[in-house]
Amino acid sequence: MQAPLLNDTRKSWLHVFWMLPYFLLLAVIYQSAVAFMLHMWDNDDFNYCYLVPVIVAYLIWEKRDLLVQIPTRQSWAGFALIVPGIVFFWMGDLGGEYTLLYLSMWLQVVGLCIVHFGIPKLRAILFPILFSLTMFPLPAFINNKLSMQLKMVSTRIGVEALQGMGITAYREGNVIDLGFTQLQVVDACNGLRYLLPLILMALLVAYFSRMAMWKKVVMVLSSIPISILVNGLRIASVGMLYPIWGPQVAEGFFHDISGWIIFMISLGVLLVELWILNKIFREKRKLETKDKAPRSKLKAQSSKHETRENGLKNQAESVAFGRGPSSKLKAERERQETSGARAGKLGLFQPQFLVAILLLGATAAIAQTVNFREEVPIAKSFSQFPLRVGDWTGQLQSMEQKFIDQLDLSDYIIVNFRNGSRPSVNFYTAYYESQRKGESIHSPSSCLPGSGWEFNQAGRAEVPISDDGRRMPVNRAVMSNVGHKQLSYYWFPMRGRVLTNIWEMKFYNFLDALTQQRTDGALVRLITPIGKDEKIEDADKRLQEFTRELVPVLDQFLPN
Repeated sequence: MQAPLLNDTRKSWLHVFWMLPYFLLLAVIYQSAVAFMLHMWDNDDFNYCYLVPVIVAYLIWEKRDLLVQIPTRQSWAGFALIVPGIVFFWMGDLGGEYTLLYLSMWLQVVGLCIVHFGIPKLRAILFPILFSLTMFPLPAFINNKLSMQLKMVSTRIGVEALQGMGITAYREGNVIDLGFTQLQVVDACNGLRYLLPLILMALLVAYFSRMAMWKKVVMVLSSIPISILVNGLRIASVGMLYPIWGPQVAEGFFHDISGWIIFMISLGVLLVELWILNKIFREKRKLETKDKAPRSKLKAQSSKHETRENGLKNQAESVAFGRGPSSKLKAERERQETSGARAGKLGLFQPQFLVAILLLGATAAIAQTVNFREEVPIAKSFSQFPLRVGDWTGQLQSMEQKFIDQLDLSDYIIVNFRNGSRPSVNFYTAYYESQRKGESIHSPSSCLPGSGWEFNQAGRAEVPISDDGRRMPVNRAVMSNVGHKQLSYYWFPMRGRVLTNIWEMKFYNFLDALTQQRTDGALVRLITPIGKDEKIEDADKRLQEFTRELVPVLDQFLPN
């Protein structure tokens, strides 16, 4: 019985060797995505991702004996993942979205494994395969929104904890006012860098634990409130210790070590919860009674299997010592050996291999040789933009070079417009000649919350821009930060369209790259302050009046 297993093991290693051409092609196709992913791993919020490939490798290695026993069978079913993976690649590459590229890469790898090893082998390591998705960083808009919400929740918990201990504390957005000083809960204190690793730890504990599925689900879901609660108490501890040790409790060594402490406390709470669940909700006896019949059936099947194995062994011994031929056993061995030999001879010429190489090779060749984006210059440089729009007079402002380099824009303008004694309107527009991966327009809904601004009453609005009743869609949001309120309009002029949704923008980038070889576009953002005694409706009226004056002027600068 060892020969078939040896042949299958040898065939599996041949399949691994055949993966080399795939590796080279995938490296060409996804080199930019992998480089950006590794860059994101250096971010404190995602440095746990370095451990995910190691964990996945261990989980697969742990199943090595089972994988050897499962026959290797090539399957066309893998192309059900490879083909969508190629589609996602082009959508991500032309739309400038790394998340789609990550998903595409994952689909390609899993699909190729199914092609060469078969579905049964992949089913045996389903959890490690799904767990590997956690190595990909969250999309920027999800990460920023989640970070902002966690900051607000943690700040609220911290203030309530301080007030519960008799310490005077008030909350204004993500700022805690202690009377003698103010503490701002910044991104480093949002708890996201502890929440995500704790969820992964909960998944691993649930995977290795022998308990009912509902207990595993409860434990994984509970890791979220546990992490948030403990992080809120950590913020409260900073407020308690600040009068004693000063600002150093919120920065440097103390900040870093307190982060590790809260993670270990969260993990400890999670393990205590696991112990309590198993202690209170005991199901061992019930499960034994319930599984008695299946176990008896399994035992009978095992006895039957042993009897058959002994029979085959006796037949083999009979053949070996000349006590009678066993044509059935001999034919089975010859079939296995012939199959293994055929696999070794035809490996590089199997139809599945050739089709996969053809698809990946064509994708790599087109991606490297065809330019789907022409750089469309701006119609008129923003340096010629008038500083008088209607009754509004502007003062030109500038942006630091480090921010210009980070945004990768082609041209921009910032002007602070005023109309008499009325509150000002800050006008900002960034133009991109060609949007690419990592060089595309960033929505204010992703950037501003990361700097402490909280979006309220956010949504889509229609603004009148002409006397004939023509209206233009814009994103509208009331922003607040430490007692200050502002009203913001922003929209995306894209090749004759006015878009308000970031995903809609990425879709048209993909479509226009294929049909027009264009991905140029712009972001237009207007912000006006809301006075303490001013109604939001008055700020809306001010922005609508300015937008109506601005749009005809701006259209002269942006390509149609």
